[in-house]
Amino acid sequence: MHTVAMYSLVSAPVLGFDLTRLDGGAATAETLSRALSLVPADLDVLARHLPGDDVRDLLWRDVDAATMLRPTIAGLAGQEPAGALAQLERAPIGTADTLLRCVRQDILDWTWNKTGSAWTQDATAVRATAVVCDAVMATYLRELLPADTRRRLAVGWLMATRELPVRPLDLGPQHVAVTALCRGLETIGATGLDRLRTAADRVRPGTTSWSHAVHTVSWAVHTADRVRASAAAQLRLVQAVDAAGIPMADRAAGVWNLLSGAVHALTVSDLIEDALLERLLDPCLTALGLPVFGTAD
Repeated sequence: MHTVAMYSLVSAPVLGFDLTRLDGGAATAETLSRALSLVPADLDVLARHLPGDDVRDLLWRDVDAATMLRPTIAGLAGQEPAGALAQLERAPIGTADTLLRCVRQDILDWTWNKTGSAWTQDATAVRATAVVCDAVMATYLRELLPADTRRRLAVGWLMATRELPVRPLDLGPQHVAVTALCRGLETIGATGLDRLRTAADRVRPGTTSWSHAVHTVSWAVHTADRVRASAAAQLRLVQAVDAAGIPMADRAAGVWNLLSGAVHALTVSDLIEDALLERLLDPCLTALGLPVFGTAD
């Protein structure tokens, strides 16, 4: 059960681009990553830690108010250029609503059952999903929510995850190479960052040819049934970018697109043509000082 939305597992590079530019983005990526590893046996534990409706009603009033305060790229269209440019660096493409839809219908798609023509969740799955959604909003809207609201939204998730096993993140068949790239990024240093900026300027991520290459890789991800693994890799990358301390302006100006395209290609590097892999992967690996074309497991 998959819904095409502005945020989805299929469009994880877009979600990652937004998360890497938000104050709570790395924490959101961590929560989403943990949610990707949930299994049916975890639902009872999560459901037990959902606060009562009276508490959640008050908390979600703050969530609703916070969503109205965050400008999106679409919402900047009518503003004066000077004002819009000041916010464009951080304004997300997606919205809180589409992120919640991604959690409910993509990440937790396996909690839904079809009855006749309708898709439904049982009571345990509904409560467990609500715990995940609460935690995601606590970080996604971090700077817009009162501190007490953030803590109370996250408490159910934090208590539940203490009882649940920590499972390795499924990054697909190329997990060793994806992990190596992210770890290399985390220790990039000033010289490496300069090389990364130069590479982003040189290959101009976001151009038509780059977008076409990423689209081709996305199709390979889909046909190989690696959508969840590829999304997990993008979320891992968000956390690596944050750990590396890459400045926000660089993330917005092309560095994220360069890194995201490389990780996207890496997840299907055993399936795509060398020319396409070279187009998306080599500039990033060269900047990070990692072996070129020596990445497949």
